[in-house]
Amino acid sequence: MNWSPAFWWHRLQRAWMLQHLADVRYRFMWDDPPPDEWVSLDCETTGLNTRSDEIIAISAVRIQGDRILTSQRLELLVRPERAVPADSIRVHRLRGQDVAGGLPAQEAVQQLLHFIGSRPLVGYYLEFDVAMLNRVLFPLLGVPLPQQQIEVSALYYDYKFRQLDAHQKDRSIDLRFATLMRDLALPEREAHNALNDAVMAALAFIKLRHLLGR
Repeated sequence: MNWSPAFWWHRLQRAWMLQHLADVRYRFMWDDPPPDEWVSLDCETTGLNTRSDEIIAISAVRIQGDRILTSQRLELLVRPERAVPADSIRVHRLRGQDVAGGLPAQEAVQQLLHFIGSRPLVGYYLEFDVAMLNRVLFPLLGVPLPQQQIEVSALYYDYKFRQLDAHQKDRSIDLRFATLMRDLALPEREAHNALNDAVMAALAFIKLRHLLGR
């Protein structure tokens, strides 16, 4: 058995979350995940402020081994409470009228939780997406997302860092999504579209797992 500090921290964190879970119908998120399965996730938002901006689109796609199950995907438009700023429209091209018929944020996140289950999450700068989702989730469940989170840019950094000679270790590594995809010789889709970004992150994750021997 693994008696490391990380093991005990995980056990304590899990116990705390389950104790504070406000809706026991979501205990399934703490089940053992299906082997060799992940969910690649991306959100489009009205801005980059995790405290005040809103989610307007959520997409997720399941990964099974080396396969991206595009037939098992989730695509949701989310209706914001405030107007969509012009600056964000220029990025993702989702206008107010495009998302006016979307789901309320809490309903969209509930659908996402059932789609994810207990599978680990994959994404590019996933921390931002998770922070946006947790803001909606806390009033519902009283706890944040419990799933393991795997950051594609961190995997790419590890891969590139291993290739540097000792005298190059202080060199910066370009972690931009387009750079990452081109360097890995992966097909690029139109960026700032939630489903496209989720699929591209899944492609990068699968290739980097092989390159890193994981």
